Amino acid sequence: MSQPTVVLVHGAFAESASWAAVIEELQANDVRAIAAANPLRSLTGDATYLRDLIATIDGPVVLVGHSYGGMVITEAASGNDKITSLVYVCAFAPDRSESAFALSAKFPGSTLGETLQVYPVRTGGNEFVIRPERFHHQFCAELPAREAALMAATQRPVTEAALTEGLAADAPAWRSIPSWFVFGDEDRNIPVALHRFMAARASAKGVREISGASHVAGISHPESVTASILEALR
Repeated sequence: MSQPTVVLVHGAFAESASWAAVIEELQANDVRAIAAANPLRSLTGDATYLRDLIATIDGPVVLVGHSYGGMVITEAASGNDKITSLVYVCAFAPDRSESAFALSAKFPGSTLGETLQVYPVRTGGNEFVIRPERFHHQFCAELPAREAALMAATQRPVTEAALTEGLAADAPAWRSIPSWFVFGDEDRNIPVALHRFMAARASAKGVREISGASHVAGISHPESVTASILEALR
């Protein structure tokens, strides 16, 4: 069997280049990696887009999701025999019918809601961004201020519909596909108690909890995230 291709899926308020440091580490290990451009419009639509991308890849695939991207990889991997492993990086790992919003409220600690700016979408509904002045502290507190400012300016909005839509798959992919979890204990978007709960619920093959890491462990600690992905590849 050929070595799997790693497909990395960003979450809300990020974009595909947020995986650059991890991809650089993977390429140094001769691993083929692709960062998907997650539409962030609806869970069903985003998962369909990811399935279409996976269909263009020859051979097996390891899916890596950050934040809301964990919702997308869980949905997209359902019933897909090409997926060999799932890696959740500061990410949601939902069960059937669970949404990102519902999961984030399962344990106390998330301060994301109070930092959001809401805009109406002409096609219907609303979308969210993190207020630029709150972005650094909320999203990526351990990064330099200059880098955080750039990330705030390039963040991609997510629709309310995407964050409130529950997992449609009859059974979450992590019940049948091996999973790995990486997260920081200073994540202000997804409480660390929720990360621990989801990893335990999924009977994760590997769990890395990074001391002092925020919601962007893939940027601040790419070596640790890459180590988990390499484990998943093996």
